[in-house]
Amino acid sequence: MAQSLVPSAQFSTHSAPSSTTRLPTDAYVLALAALPGHYAAASSSPSNTIEIYDKTSMLHIQSLAGHDTATSSLKTVDAIAGFARQSLISSGHDGSVKVWDDRSNSHSIKMTNLGKNIPLLSCDVSQDGLTVVAGSDLQGDDASIFFWDPRQPATPLRTHASTHSDDITVLQFGPENTLLSASSDGLICLSNGNEDDEDEAVVTVANWGCSVAQAGWMPGFERIWAASDMETFGTWTSNLDLLQSVDIRGPSLHGNDTWVSDYFVSIANLPDNQPAIFTGSNEGDFALVSNPDPSSPWFIHNIWSHGHVGVVRSLLWDKENGVLITGGEDSKINTWLPFAEPADVEMMEVDSPSRKRDMDWDDDREDIDSKKRRM
Repeated sequence: MAQSLVPSAQFSTHSAPSSTTRLPTDAYVLALAALPGHYAAASSSPSNTIEIYDKTSMLHIQSLAGHDTATSSLKTVDAIAGFARQSLISSGHDGSVKVWDDRSNSHSIKMTNLGKNIPLLSCDVSQDGLTVVAGSDLQGDDASIFFWDPRQPATPLRTHASTHSDDITVLQFGPENTLLSASSDGLICLSNGNEDDEDEAVVTVANWGCSVAQAGWMPGFERIWAASDMETFGTWTSNLDLLQSVDIRGPSLHGNDTWVSDYFVSIANLPDNQPAIFTGSNEGDFALVSNPDPSSPWFIHNIWSHGHVGVVRSLLWDKENGVLITGGEDSKINTWLPFAEPADVEMMEVDSPSRKRDMDWDDDREDIDSKKRRM
C-alpha cells in the first residue's frame, strides 16, 4: 500500500528559478560546492572540469582542470594540512585527490598512490584537516580505502583493502576521526580512522542488502542516513541499528497539486534540525519531503518546477545566502528561493539581499500528535 504524502502547513510551489546559467560545455553537473564568494560545479565528460561561478551574479569566472577521465566527487572542507581555510577537494578516476587553489587556477596539493591510476570514487578530510581518505572502485577482488597525511601527499600512510568488497561510494568523517564508509556491496561501516591495523579499525557494520549510492551523518552525529541505487532511503542509529528503510518513490501527492518522486537527489536539515529529503522527477522538477516519525505520514513542503529538462543530478542548499542551487543533466545550474510564498518567487533578483524565511516545522508534528490523541 502506497504511503500518503501530505502537504505541510507551509506547502508552496515554485514555477521558475531565480536565475539560470550553464556549463561552458554540454555536460552533466555532477556535484556542487560552495566557497565564501563562489560556487563550484563538477562537470562530466568530455570536459571533466570544475567550473567556478560568482555567487552574486552567477557569472562564470574560472575553470579548474579537474581530473583526467572523470571527476568523481567534489566538496568544501574547512581545514587542510594545518591551514584553516575553506578549500575545494576532489577525487577522480585518474587515481588522485586534489586540493584546489582558485587563486592560482590549479591544485595546491595532489595526493596519489605512487602513481597508480586506480579510479577513486569518493573522498573526505578529517575535521582537523590532517587526514585525507579516498575510496576506490573494485580492482580484482579488492576495493581500497587510502589514507594520506596531506602534508606528505606522495604516498598513502596506510591502505585498508578488506572493509568493503565492491566500489566504495561514500566516505565521511565524524567526531574523533570515526569514518563512515558505504559501498556497492551493501555494507555501511564505521571505522576508527586513526587505526593502522584494518582488523582492529572496523567498529561496526550494517548490511543493507542493496548498493549504497549516498550516505552521511545527520546533525549531532546521532543518526546515519543512506540512499541506494534502487531509490530506497534508510536511517540508522549511531551504532548502525536500522530505524527505517523505505522506497522513496512510494509516498505521492494527488489533487490540485501532484507529486510523484522518481529518484533521490539529496538530503538537507530543516530549521529544527530534522532531516528532509530532496527528490526529483524525470521531467526535471524536484521537491522537499520529510518524515518526522516512521509511523507518521510523509509531508511535502515545496515543489520546484520548470528549471531543468531531465534528471537533477546535484543540489546545494546555501543556507547562509538563502538559496538553493541545482545542477542537471541538461548542463544548467539554477538558483532558487528555498522557502517563500509563491507570489514572492518572481520578485527575487539574483543580486538582491539574501532572504530566508523561518518556518515553524513543528506545526506538522503537532498535527500528528493531535491526530494520535484522537485515535
